Amino acid sequence: MTEKLFYEDSHLSEFEAEVLSCLPSESVRGKYEVKLDRTAFFPEGGGQYADTGSLAVIPCGLEEEEGRETIVRILDVQEKEGRILHLADGPLAEGCRVKGCIDWDERFMKMQQHTGEHIVSGIIHARFGYNNVGFHLGSEDCTMDFNGGITEGELGEIELAANRAVWANLPVVTLYPSRDELEKMEYRSKIEIEGQVRIIEIPGYDRCACCAPHVDRTGEIGMIKLTNVQRYKGGVRVTMLCGVRALRDYEVKQKQAKEVSAMLCAKENETAEAVRHLKEECAALKGGLAEQEKKLIQYQAERIPAGEDAVCVFSEDLRGDSLRILMNCILDAGHKLCAVMGENSGKKGEKSGGNSAADGGDVKTYRYVIGSRSVDVRPLAKEFNARFGGRGGGKPEMVQGTVRAVVQAEAESWILEKAGEL
Repeated sequence: MTEKLFYEDSHLSEFEAEVLSCLPSESVRGKYEVKLDRTAFFPEGGGQYADTGSLAVIPCGLEEEEGRETIVRILDVQEKEGRILHLADGPLAEGCRVKGCIDWDERFMKMQQHTGEHIVSGIIHARFGYNNVGFHLGSEDCTMDFNGGITEGELGEIELAANRAVWANLPVVTLYPSRDELEKMEYRSKIEIEGQVRIIEIPGYDRCACCAPHVDRTGEIGMIKLTNVQRYKGGVRVTMLCGVRALRDYEVKQKQAKEVSAMLCAKENETAEAVRHLKEECAALKGGLAEQEKKLIQYQAERIPAGEDAVCVFSEDLRGDSLRILMNCILDAGHKLCAVMGENSGKKGEKSGGNSAADGGDVKTYRYVIGSRSVDVRPLAKEFNARFGGRGGGKPEMVQGTVRAVVQAEAESWILEKAGEL
């Protein structure tokens, strides 16, 4: 059994140990599994991922005389049947002494998140009776799953209560109760635990079975920020940032707020109102442009002589619903069939790839709409897609799609010829 120094002192970042074994990893090629007689590296568990760091051989004898130094990186740590195995990027000699160094900033950040999770889960359990049914400490944030609903307003109240626990700088107590003491004790636990149960207690807020290291006092958490709550598997998932992660998040958002306020010429705390005003202006401009475009479309349709002949129109300016609007205007004038094609932006100069008889002319890609009030246009569209490499579909009176590459004169001639056969 490896001596677990992380339980004796969660703030221990350096230690010395003896290498009991070092074998090639069976699961990760080119890596080694190192077993030590004692370690401060916490293995993955309890929703918290493993510590990382390094092991440096302590020189002795010939190595010391020659000034040689061997250092390996610890990439992962797992516990298997009481043995803690350190995944190293290089081998170590069995029996040598090593100095272990934990990536302390990472470890302390994880302890902040995990202790914060205990406070928040304890508050939610006490107030609503919900259980924490899932906890994941990820590389960017921390999520907690609860088997009940929480509103945005309630989330704010929980956040304030959690930070009051931080400000109180309460001790984080580790207990190892006997079986009799455990039976009389009220505590949270997500799983049945065999053997000695380790309890983490934050007086007045939480008592929970947990295997992970935590801060010594709640003040070390710094701040608890609950950033989101969403429905999840019949309950809710709460996203949380604590300590250094909350600070980094604030730094990013403050920088963005400054940039946005400068662009809007508004105070940082008034950017939402400025954006709302800008959105209203944009909506009004879009509405005005849409009305102008309708007038232009109507003018364009009026330039086409009325009659029953099929019409094929190509335009570099029409986008979106404008193609359909122009088609309907032309059909309203009595034409039995109308095809309107609008050039796709950013797709000029594509080659036809053999789908057209182009011989070096101006090849472009188009969105198209084909309609009729008297004939089913789907067969024509199907042939058109096959002939020119297009894709699309629709109803008997109208089909829409895209043409990957087409020469205008060729496509117009083909459509008018086929329309004449209908």
